[in-house]
Amino acid sequence: MDTILAKDVMIRDVYTIHPDNRIALARLRMLRHGVGALPIIDKEKTLLGIITLRDIDLAGNEASALLVEDLMTASLITETRDTPISVIAETMLRTGIQRIPIVDADYKLIGLVTQTTIIRAATKWLNQKHDKAEA
Repeated sequence: MDTILAKDVMIRDVYTIHPDNRIALARLRMLRHGVGALPIIDKEKTLLGIITLRDIDLAGNEASALLVEDLMTASLITETRDTPISVIAETMLRTGIQRIPIVDADYKLIGLVTQTTIIRAATKWLNQKHDKAEA
């Protein structure tokens, strides 16, 4: 079997937010779209950081008036489209990070690999392996 790469499983249409938006908007966007985090990008789609629903919840009720840049995590682990998902999965296991942004050479956000996307890929691979074994 060929190696499965980030580009094969990444979410391409990633919900994002800008650093000068309010936390209240970030929370609303996450809840509306059923996501637990939003990558933060500038107007050129350069990745600046990430904010999670957990970050917002831990900040308390006063956080709604803050800007996204006030709560975002700026030091990120990122990967490229050609990173094998086995490497990404090991990074997730080692660090406890649930989402890895995928960037191009200019640090532009091009996708997101989550624990769920890796589980889907593993399930698909296992099902294919099982189907071949039965044939």
